Amino acid sequence: MDLLIRKEKVSDYPAVAALIERAFLTEAMSDHREHILVDRLRQTPGFVPELSLVAEVNHTVVGHILLTEILIKGTTHESQSLALAPVSVLPAWQGRGIGSKLIEAAHERARQLGYASVLLLGHATYYPRFGYQPATTFGIELPFPAPPENCLALELRPGGLANSGGAACYPPVFFGEDSSAKD
Repeated sequence: MDLLIRKEKVSDYPAVAALIERAFLTEAMSDHREHILVDRLRQTPGFVPELSLVAEVNHTVVGHILLTEILIKGTTHESQSLALAPVSVLPAWQGRGIGSKLIEAAHERARQLGYASVLLLGHATYYPRFGYQPATTFGIELPFPAPPENCLALELRPGGLANSGGAACYPPVFFGEDSSAKD
């Protein structure tokens, strides 16, 4: 398999929307609107084009990952982090390591851009292989009604979450609201 991971282009948007929709079609813990979330996240101030990546095989987009900026607000501080949401692979291409390669590539690009951490809501048994730990380990609370083992955090560099405890503040589009869109 000749896999290319690259920055997403505007011309990829329709293919990415279709693949996200197909990837989450049978996911029980999904609202099946992840493709809409990605479109809305592209319009927020936290969108970082260099952190929207696609996986391509034979000039066909088969996977996508998006990291967007968020804040962690403590009682006396704020720190920047990234949210991973979502990572998607076409069903016919799942189980071949494409999702893992997208995650690793996104982490590396985020490190190169100077980011210190990533937060996510996801499968408690999948993400620890990439170094994710419960967000509560760092004193971070995610704003989702989910078990703590599904609220995860990763330090992209040693100490990346030191003294960063607090509430993770996601853009309103994560909750179905459009109020954080760019002017």
